[in-house]
This record gives sequence, structure tokens and C-alpha cells, in this order.
Amino acid sequence: MSSDTAALPSRLTTFNRVTQARVLLSEWTKLRSLRSTLYALLATGLLTMGLGILASAITASRWATMTAADKASFNALSTSLLGVEIGVLAIGVLGVLVITAEYSTGMVRSTFAAVPKRLPVLWGKIGVYSAVALAVSVPATLIAFFAGQAFLSSEHIQIAFSHGGVPRAVLGAALYLGLAGLFGLGLGAILRNTAAAISTFVAIMFVIPPLIGILPNSLSNSIEPYLPSHAGQAIMKIAPEAPMLSPWAGLAVFAGYTAISVAVAAFLLVKRDV
Repeated sequence: MSSDTAALPSRLTTFNRVTQARVLLSEWTKLRSLRSTLYALLATGLLTMGLGILASAITASRWATMTAADKASFNALSTSLLGVEIGVLAIGVLGVLVITAEYSTGMVRSTFAAVPKRLPVLWGKIGVYSAVALAVSVPATLIAFFAGQAFLSSEHIQIAFSHGGVPRAVLGAALYLGLAGLFGLGLGAILRNTAAAISTFVAIMFVIPPLIGILPNSLSNSIEPYLPSHAGQAIMKIAPEAPMLSPWAGLAVFAGYTAISVAVAAFLLVKRDV
């Protein structure tokens, strides 16, 4: 037997070996092929930019007739970043679909047959989704800020990007969106059902906070800062607003919720059957 023939099996083994890089490429291909990816990313960008710009334009047009109390409480930064609070919904839904779509179609069986260890699939989805989410959310928050401030400048009520805390708040808003998407991905991997995961995400991010707000002030003020949405949004403030946590502490708390969801998802992925 020639040396070339003897070396053939080892070459084939090397060629067919599953690596994290190949898993990442596979996950990128699957993410691009999802029709929902384009729709959700467009919704995230349009909501983040559109609502913030619209709120800024309306505020500028009504400024002359606003009451002194409304003018005193006006926040130029929060107004231009208003859309982030709704953009979270779209990017969270996409995070859920990144993994539940495979369970609903049964494709997950083929995926795990190709990658028996399973965890590289989860890491691949997280890596690809994180990159795509930030590629959309960073430009969206920057455009929302600068376009919003352009409208507000007509009444000289804008805030400069160079103002202390503004760069951190604007780019932090993009990080908040990215983490929200990963939180949705974690929930999707835990529940493995699109409707259940989206419902859970909506309940945690949008339903529970108002319900906590109707509790007595002493109780709600103790709970609200640690809710996922409230904690994550703290990074979008120049300075802490009671009862919020400080910006980086709030983002760290939200990152902790995200890490827990991913850790639970990883544990269940290994322990459960497909």
C-alpha cells in the first residue's frame, strides 16, 4: 500500500473534523437563510431610529407651547433613545427564533447529528447572533441620537455627543439591545418553543415591570432597580435616576440575567434529549 493511500483516512478525518470555526460558519449560513432574520433586524433598526427621531421632532415642534414643568423635566438624550425600549422586543424575538426555529422544523436533529457535543452549536449561535445584533444596534442608536439631536437643535435644546456620559449612554444602549437578544436566545434554548419563549420574554421585559410599579413605593423601589429591563436601561442614563442602579452596575445585573439564561440553556442542552 502506498504512503499516499495510507495517509488518505487521516486526511479525510482532518477534513471532516468538527471545529468551532466550522460551526460558526454553519450558524451564519442558517441565520442568513431565516426569513425572520431580515424582518426582525429591520424592525429593530427602524423602531430604534424611527421612534427616537419622531419623539425628538414632535418635542421640537411643541417646545414653544410646552409648560414650564414639562420643559424642566425634558431630557434630550432619553428622547432620542426612546425607540430602544421598543426595539428590544424585535431583537429579543429574533434571539428566540435563532434557536426555536430549528426545533419547530426538526432541523435540530440534523444539527446535533453533525455536532454531537451540542455545546459548540450553542456557542456558535451566540457568537454569530452577537455580531449581527451589534452590527445593527450600534449604527441604529448612533443614527437615532444624531438625527434626534438635529431636530432638537432647532430649539437649542440638544445635547452634544461630547457631553459627559453621552457616548457611554448611546453605545451602552446598543449593548443593552445586544444583551436583550441573547437573553431571548437563552430563553428559546431553555423552552424550545417559540410561543412560550416569546411570551416569557415579553412578560419579563414588558409586563412584570408595570405590575411591580403598582406595589407600595417602599416595596417597588426596592425591586424595580433589579428587574431586567430597568437594570439594562440604566446604562442609557447620564446619571442614575432613582430608583435605578448606576449605569454600569445596572448593565452588569442585566448581563448576569443573560448569563444565567445561557448557562441554564447549556446545562439543559447537554442533559435533555432532542
